[in-house]
Amino acid sequence: MSATVASGPAHLHIPLRSTRRDTLLCVVLALACLALYLLPTGFEDRLPDNAVRCRATVVSVDNERVHQYGIVRMGTQYVTLRALDGPYAGQTWQAGNELVGKMELDKVFAPGDTALLVLTLRDGKVADAVAQDHYRLRTQAVAFGVFALLLVVFAGPTGVKALLSFVFSALMIWKVLVPALLRDVDPILLGLGVTTAITAATILLVGGMNRRGLAAWLGTLLGIAATCGLALAFAGPFQLHGAVRPYAETVLYSGYPHLHMTRIFLASIFMASSGALMDLAMDVAASMAELVAQNPGILRRAALASGLRVGRAVVGTMTTTLLLAYSGGYIATLMLFMAQGIPLENALNLPFVAAEVMNTLVGSIGLVTVAPFTALTGTWLLVRSRDVERKM
Repeated sequence: MSATVASGPAHLHIPLRSTRRDTLLCVVLALACLALYLLPTGFEDRLPDNAVRCRATVVSVDNERVHQYGIVRMGTQYVTLRALDGPYAGQTWQAGNELVGKMELDKVFAPGDTALLVLTLRDGKVADAVAQDHYRLRTQAVAFGVFALLLVVFAGPTGVKALLSFVFSALMIWKVLVPALLRDVDPILLGLGVTTAITAATILLVGGMNRRGLAAWLGTLLGIAATCGLALAFAGPFQLHGAVRPYAETVLYSGYPHLHMTRIFLASIFMASSGALMDLAMDVAASMAELVAQNPGILRRAALASGLRVGRAVVGTMTTTLLLAYSGGYIATLMLFMAQGIPLENALNLPFVAAEVMNTLVGSIGLVTVAPFTALTGTWLLVRSRDVERKM
């Protein structure tokens, strides 16, 4: 019998073997994060080698050639900037800021703002200066620091694991998923592979390298597979092209006309819902693990019924979570439809609206399936382990 460490109530025992497995997984994932961070995407050569990026403060602005048309501005704003870091720190340049009349794309500078300044070199000298946008990296770093601090303070070691899985997931998306999609790797197979790795890292790291974590992971994978199958099944009837996504057409015109945007769109459906699937699977698996721990003699049929009841209680709120998550980014669009008196029937038939409807409904169906899947895997793994312990 393996050694145990008592912690908290007398009935709660944490196997040393499980603790060592969790620690080993943390180390492996930390090394994986480091390797992913250092991994080149293969697209670094697309960046111009004669450009220097630095922070710059806006000294003054000239709005004489900026014209106001209602609520939008068009023209050229001339911005005087002083570099704050880099090889040209302290030097001052004037840059043109073109306003095209699109509020979601235009940026307007004011004295005292911090901008991302891009300097183009020619023969070793600065030939052009562009105020790319407001400099937001420090604010983003502060927000991430607050998030990480609160997560660690509130959840302790579990928070550290959750933060590690968060970083791993972000690196997998940027360093593996995006470059592979640009190289025309099949989006469906790639999406399944990336979500398998991310869900494994998240569930087994936070939930533990144990039967509970394995049950939640298997239930999640079955739910993702079901969502993927549903997305493929509804692709034809919905008659949607992947270019309904923002900037998808721009990618095609950027030298990648061969990409299959529809399959990328379908892969994004089950990838987007995988987080909610993980939450639901872990809720069901954790509840079943606690049930079996409190009642070691429970029969498989009773454990399965309990898991299904937990799933029914959770799945209702989780489907609403998907609806709110997807519709939250389209509030302005919904306001536009209502303000212009567009009938709901017309709106629902618009391609980008139908894409969100498909996203929400297919993801919700996948959520419904993950509950019984996790209840089945939990019954098979957790109750069987108790039978073995009684025999020993």
